[in-house]
Amino acid sequence: MHQRARTFAREASERYDFEVTVEEFPEGTKTAADAADAVGCDVGQIASSLVFDCDGELVVVVTSGANRVSEAKLAAHLGLDEGDVSMADPEEIREVVGWSIGGVPPFCHETDLRVLFDESLSEYDTVWGAAGTPSAMFPVSPEELRRLADATPADVAE
Repeated sequence: MHQRARTFAREASERYDFEVTVEEFPEGTKTAADAADAVGCDVGQIASSLVFDCDGELVVVVTSGANRVSEAKLAAHLGLDEGDVSMADPEEIREVVGWSIGGVPPFCHETDLRVLFDESLSEYDTVWGAAGTPSAMFPVSPEELRRLADATPADVAE
């Protein structure tokens, strides 16, 4: 197992008492469609953790791979102007969140971040989140994912 995936599994166990089953996919899971193909599931079951810069605050949005996040809706949800929301800088994500883009898990972040949850993930019994690398994922129920991430439901999908 890749060292970063092993780190995620250890942190999930130590910090959340959650024994995660990490699966690695050598073909990669860089996009939601790639991940769904690798896992053998619906693209809607991919729980993508996207990091946005919201007027200087990094916010993680855990969204269904079938959806795109609307920056306008995200801004409105946070009480900001649309121009105050953009994708976060990859280097800042690595420094603040502790993970690199493509492998950002929905929880086990380096710092305490606000996490929003796309409720369309709740349509499934199992969803798949990133496990620290662009080729490692783990299955989890949407309810457990939301609880572990301490995520707030938000309608921010286009």
